[in-house]
Amino acid sequence: MNIQDIQLIYEYNYWASGKILAASAKVTGEQFLASAEFPFGGLRGTLVHILDAEYGWRGLFEENKFGEEIKPEEFPDLKSLAERFHMEEQAMRSYLNGLTDEDMESHKKYTADNGEPRDRVLWNCLYHVVNHGTQHRSEAAAILTSLGASPGDLDFTVFLNDTGRS
Repeated sequence: MNIQDIQLIYEYNYWASGKILAASAKVTGEQFLASAEFPFGGLRGTLVHILDAEYGWRGLFEENKFGEEIKPEEFPDLKSLAERFHMEEQAMRSYLNGLTDEDMESHKKYTADNGEPRDRVLWNCLYHVVNHGTQHRSEAAAILTSLGASPGDLDFTVFLNDTGRS
């Protein structure tokens, strides 16, 4: 995988997250904060989990250690969370813009949550971050749809069409 491919995947990631955030703006503050039967709770918890993963992995990429955990309580409303999403997007874009094709094959070593040592190729880690976000954006989309605020289709091919890359 080359840096151009990774940057395209991240363009998709931010497009899809943007659709989720835009749909989230259509729900009430109470709905945003409400609990739900999803692994990370309701809408706020699910969105914070996406953000926390992107932030944490970027910490590993840049500083060889995962960033401190971001907690839902840090975001009393969607506005504060959306601002942090945009800050993280800019930071990740800056990181990606400094990479080369050769960097894609470098290795990142870390210890998994279960204590096991890991040695991963960088592009695999970068791809994981987007794929992880896709899983949890689908949960956020389900929550939003149940609240009457569907984000619409989040498929990669829709992204390609919407952004003129078809």
